[in-house]
Amino acid sequence: MSFAHPLLFKSLCYVNGHWLHSASGTSIAVDNPATREAIGHVPLLDREQIVAAVDAAAAAFPAWRARTLDERGALLRRWAELIRQHREDLAQILSLEQGKPLVEALGEIDYAASFIPWFAEEARRLNGRNIPSHIPNAHLGTVVEPVGVAALLTPWNFPSAMITRKAAAALAAGCTVVVKPAHETPYSAFALAQLAEEAGFPAGVFNVVLGEPQMAMETLVGDTRVRAVSFTGSTRVGKLVLQAAARDVKKVALELGGNAPFIVLPDADLEQAVQFALDAKFQTSGQDCCAANRILVARELYEPFLQRFARAVRDLRVGPASDSRSQIGPLMHQGAFDVTCERVQDAITQGARLLAGGEPHALGGWFHQPTVLADVTPQMRIWREENFAPIAGISAYDDLDEAVRQANDTEYGLAAYLCGQRLDHIWPLMRRLEFAMVAVNGARFTGHPIPFGGMKASGLGREGGSEGFEPFVETKYFALHHGAI
Repeated sequence: MSFAHPLLFKSLCYVNGHWLHSASGTSIAVDNPATREAIGHVPLLDREQIVAAVDAAAAAFPAWRARTLDERGALLRRWAELIRQHREDLAQILSLEQGKPLVEALGEIDYAASFIPWFAEEARRLNGRNIPSHIPNAHLGTVVEPVGVAALLTPWNFPSAMITRKAAAALAAGCTVVVKPAHETPYSAFALAQLAEEAGFPAGVFNVVLGEPQMAMETLVGDTRVRAVSFTGSTRVGKLVLQAAARDVKKVALELGGNAPFIVLPDADLEQAVQFALDAKFQTSGQDCCAANRILVARELYEPFLQRFARAVRDLRVGPASDSRSQIGPLMHQGAFDVTCERVQDAITQGARLLAGGEPHALGGWFHQPTVLADVTPQMRIWREENFAPIAGISAYDDLDEAVRQANDTEYGLAAYLCGQRLDHIWPLMRRLEFAMVAVNGARFTGHPIPFGGMKASGLGREGGSEGFEPFVETKYFALHHGAI
C-alpha cells in the first residue's frame, strides 16, 4: 500500500488530541473484503479509555461552543479542503477496507466533503426569534443552543460520508463529538481524524474510538454527559440504541434499514426504467439502505422489462477495487455472503425464476454474481428482508392500487422509486407511499441540502438539510422582565 500522505493510514484511535493503543493490548484485524486478507490490526479500547474520550469531549465543549460561527466555520472549511486535497488516498483506504470499486469510493469522498462547508454556512441560520409578548413589561424570545457532547455511531457501507454528515452538523452547531465507526471500516475514520487534527481542531473536539461493539455503544450511550446520539445501522441495533438513550432522555437520530420499492408505471419509458432500476439496485454493490430491493413492474411491461434488465445485469463487471473497470465489489464479510446465498436459494425453492447470476462468483471469496429473480412473492425472504447484496427481486402488478399495497408491504419506510411519465399518476402515488424519501425518474437523490431519513422501522429524525441540526441543538425560551418603561 502506497499513499501520497502516509499518515492517513493510521492504526490508532484518537482521543483528546492523542493517538492511542488499547490499554489492555486488545486489537482486531481489518480485512480487505476483496481478498479476505488482513490490511492491518486496530486497537479495541477499554471501557475506561472510551469514558476518557467522553471526558475530553465534555471538557472541550465550553470553549468550542464559545467560539464564533466564523471561527468554527473556518476550521470546518479547512477540514473539507484537506479531504478534497487527499481524496485519492482517502478513496484508496476506503476501497481497501470496504471493497467498493474505486470510482464509487472517490464519489463517496466527494460526497463526504460536501457536507462540511454546507453545515458550516447553514449554521448561520440557527436563529432564535422574537415573540410578541403577552406579558406586561417582558421581552420574550428564543435562542438555539448546542446540546453538548454527541456520540456518532457510524456504519461500514459509507464509512467516510456517514461520519461527516453527522459530525459537520454537530460541530457547526457547537457540539463536540465522539465517533465510533464500524469495526470493519475504522481506517477511514482514523484518516478523517488525522485531517481534523491538521485542520487545527482543538483537542477533545473530535474523537474517534473503537471497542468491543456492544460495550462501546453502551458506554457512550449510557454516559449522562452524552446528550445526543446519532446512529446509522440496522433496525435491530437501532432499537437497542434507542432503549439505552431513553434511560436519561437523550436526543436521538436513527437512520436504520430499508426495503425500497421501485415502481415501473405502465407509461414508463422502458429503456429509462431499466437504467434507473439498475442504478438504484446495484449502487454500492447493493449494500445500501436505499437500494431498490423490490422492483414492481406493470404487467404489460413485465416480460420486456425482465429481458432487458437481466441482460444489463449480466453485463455488470464484478471485481476488486484495484480493477478500475469493476462495477460490483465483494460483500462485506462471511455473514453477508452466507445470508445472500440463503436468500437466493429460498426464492428459487419457492418458485422464483432465476434470470441472471444466482451463484457465488468465480472470483471466490465474498464475491457474488449480480442476480435477477423474477416472480418474487411476499412469502420469500428476498421480499421481506433488507437485502444488502447485488440481488434484484422483481414482481408484476395489475393496477396502481396493487402497486401501492405491494410497495407498502414492509416494516421499513426509508426510500422508494417511481418511474413513469404521467404526473396525475406520479403525484398521488408518491403521496400514498409510506416512505420518507421518493425519487422519480432517477436513482440519485441524496446530498448535503436534503433531509435524509426514514419512517416506520427505518428510523427517527433527519440528517442533511437544515433538519440535520435537530439532534444537536435545543431551543431555549426566555422571558426577560424589565419593569415599566
